[in-house]
Amino acid sequence: MIVVADASPLVALAICDSLDILGKLFDEVTVSREVYEEVTVAGKFGAAQLKEYLQEKVTNLDLNNVVIEGSSLDKGELSSIALYKHLQADYLLIDEKAGRRVAKMNHIKVIGSLGILIEAKKKGILPSLKPHIQILRDSKIYFNPTLLDYTLKLVNE
Repeated sequence: MIVVADASPLVALAICDSLDILGKLFDEVTVSREVYEEVTVAGKFGAAQLKEYLQEKVTNLDLNNVVIEGSSLDKGELSSIALYKHLQADYLLIDEKAGRRVAKMNHIKVIGSLGILIEAKKKGILPSLKPHIQILRDSKIYFNPTLLDYTLKLVNE
């Protein structure tokens, strides 16, 4: 299975030291050049970790002739959706509400960073989500607290 990842979920997974889960859930993890450049900017949280993790996972795609239905997204989100379509990937890893909406309009299967953590728990890769959810609560990335609570409830924690 192939997953194309957008920036925000990669940063969220890096924050809770869970990037390795992607390789355990998917055969191939790839990102667009635009996403790679967005998450590896010096000084950004997780940039060094993401630069190392994504080193062999970048796919270049010419976006000049790409048309995405309902698109009002940034370059990273657009390039991720275009790459998903180009590769005929199995999942698009994306957290932003607008990006998920456009992806669904384009018949793209989406999963978010919390969905990755849930799958990891279900498959026994993670023994508990509580520590990861707490790290996300304490981070500068915004997750709706109700959504974080619901995530724990889904896995009986």
